Amino acid sequence: MTPSHFFFHFLSFFVLFLIIVKSSQVHGKGVVFNVQDFGAFPDGKTDSSQAFLKAWNQTCQSKEGGTIFIPTGTFLLNTVTFNGPCNGQTIFNINGVLRAPSGESRDEFWILFQHINGLTINGKGSLDGQGPSAWSLTSKANNKNPPVIGNSQGVHFQDVTITAPGDSPNTDGIHIGNSSDISANNLKISTGDDCISIGPGSSNINISEVHCGPGHGISIGSLGKYQDEGDVNGVIVKNCTIVRTTNGARIKSWAPSPPSKVFNVTFEDINVQYAENPIIIDQQYCPHSSCSKEGNSQVEISNVKFIDIRGIAASKVAVSLNCSKSVPCQGIELRGLDLIFNGQEATTATCYNANMSFYGQQTPSGCT
Repeated sequence: MTPSHFFFHFLSFFVLFLIIVKSSQVHGKGVVFNVQDFGAFPDGKTDSSQAFLKAWNQTCQSKEGGTIFIPTGTFLLNTVTFNGPCNGQTIFNINGVLRAPSGESRDEFWILFQHINGLTINGKGSLDGQGPSAWSLTSKANNKNPPVIGNSQGVHFQDVTITAPGDSPNTDGIHIGNSSDISANNLKISTGDDCISIGPGSSNINISEVHCGPGHGISIGSLGKYQDEGDVNGVIVKNCTIVRTTNGARIKSWAPSPPSKVFNVTFEDINVQYAENPIIIDQQYCPHSSCSKEGNSQVEISNVKFIDIRGIAASKVAVSLNCSKSVPCQGIELRGLDLIFNGQEATTATCYNANMSFYGQQTPSGCT
């Protein structure tokens, strides 16, 4: 595992069983450092930030590697940065609740892990980001507030639960960007935005066994908002359940946009239940009224497969391929679709500027 940065922006939800290497035990070589031995107080009111940093420094400096142990109880943390590099494998074992401060005093992030090689975050605890006190601020700034994996390699999420109300703003479950070799398995995500969003510069991303809903589905993008964005390549989303969301499997890019590419993407074995747009490519993505309507997306989308996506669509149009006039989608493959409108009627597909193929008997079976 190469150095990783874990950005926990003002978490607007609880994160349960956050496990990078699956475990609920304090294990591994090295010394265990209990944050209470450094002055942390589990009353949910006393600021324990400095105690956590002192425990972290001891853990990180241990030549044999070490574990920072957070026992049961609620620990108030202000903005904290856990810096590396560390001398050995480091475990951050959470068994209590880490709680963010409420109110309007907010920085860019709440908890930041950076410059660390070989970090495991595990335990039976949770992170309470006090989301309602931050949502009005983040929505005004058009910022997102999920756990963000950025500039990282070799990060694994497993057995994670992330919860926010369906009407909470910009609360992506997990956002990935400028990172490679990322996997997420056995997650439960309820939120007000994308359950998982995969941003520019992402490659070799594997997502499986995710239960998503409510939310906006599992998305690649949005892409093309800024100059010099990295390409997205090698994304597999498989064996997921998406329930009562606005979208299912989605790729989205702004228009107009600078050039970039999305290629080698597979959405497979996806069960949707009352998703409004089970399959959607939207290259005129515009989440607010102030978007420019002039020009086309220059994000090239190619070699994308939608395989065995089935269930109930909440709208008659279950497949929407709205690709760019300037760089039409290439190599879009649809196989084994079985999508029924409200469980009763056959669905349809609309396709614009897309070089696509529908294979075999399926619903929908082609574009109208």
